[in-house]
Amino acid sequence: MQTRSKSGIHNPRLHPALFLSHSEPKTVKQALANADWLTAMRQEYDALLKNRTWDLVSLPPNRQAIGCKWVFKVKENVDGSINRFKARLVAKGFHQVHGFDFHETFSPVIKPVTIRIILTLAVSWVKIIST
Repeated sequence: MQTRSKSGIHNPRLHPALFLSHSEPKTVKQALANADWLTAMRQEYDALLKNRTWDLVSLPPNRQAIGCKWVFKVKENVDGSINRFKARLVAKGFHQVHGFDFHETFSPVIKPVTIRIILTLAVSWVKIIST
């Protein structure tokens, strides 16, 4: 059987990143070169300080500090236009060992919209049950 590949006929492969009008930086050095990303990084850092996300303490003996890295994402509107540049400073949690580096986790990730939806569902169920 003779296929197109065996005949030397190849369709060009299009890279999906070529269709994007914008892209996320891969390194902090690339992000610092752009004012939009620098602003997003400052907003994230200021929010971490304002919320008192961490306490600076001395490192116990025989322990290594857990590193962190910046994660960048372009948030788009429905029409494809840029909504905002989002930068997050995240810990490299895969280096942690349960019971040795931490005993509990804390993740304050809840939005007011989620609370409203849950309360709305609770009120609707109460109305359904009471009738």
